[in-house]
Amino acid sequence: MGPAIPVYLEVGQKRTFAGALDWPGWSRAGRTDEDALAALVRYGPRYAAVIGGAEPSFRAPAASSVFQLVERLAGGSGTDFGVPARTPEHDRLALEEPVLARLVAILTASWSAFDRLAASARGVELRKGPRGGGRDLARIVAHVREAEEAYLVQLGARPPKATGDDGAVEDDGAVETGRLREAILETLSARAQGEPIPRPSSVRAPWTPRYLVRRAAWHVLDHAWEIEDRSSERLDGSPGTRDS
Repeated sequence: MGPAIPVYLEVGQKRTFAGALDWPGWSRAGRTDEDALAALVRYGPRYAAVIGGAEPSFRAPAASSVFQLVERLAGGSGTDFGVPARTPEHDRLALEEPVLARLVAILTASWSAFDRLAASARGVELRKGPRGGGRDLARIVAHVREAEEAYLVQLGARPPKATGDDGAVEDDGAVETGRLREAILETLSARAQGEPIPRPSSVRAPWTPRYLVRRAAWHVLDHAWEIEDRSSERLDGSPGTRDS
């Protein structure tokens, strides 16, 4: 058995989330504590495949017995809806430069995994059903971008203005994903170092940098794995076909 992995539980009325404190993005839900921890084990290899390049020391556990419960949080309506919405005490700790660099590497790897899977599923009709509801690929990609805009506001900054091909600001344009993510990383660095935030938002209770990484990595990986699950049978050529 490997070293203990500290985890926390966020317990709602209908759903519990289990999250690995040192591994943002590795968070899964179940109807009970045991179900959530079992789901965390099942997704360990998928998480390892995402962050292996950034954190080769990660080893997916074979059983939930390796988990060490550190904190238990009372969940709310967000928890029951399907979102890990509470901030563990671990995420209120100060964020020194080496830790920030590690978290940024994990978040960046999570973004890259989503982008790669979304690109591989272009032209593929995603299966309908409970794993993804009715969203098609374009709507999933748009939803992730919109969520990241909201996360940036919660971190304490306003999203950058959208621009057209000629560089002019577009009043109704969607923020380009690369620029949005650059703004997230810029704001994370400013918050961690206690520097002024570019384009500050008016949010009254901003998220901590650690929680921002945890929430953003979970969300983008949840949808990356949704795309993978809903397209896997079609990506190999059956039963659906890929558009040219």
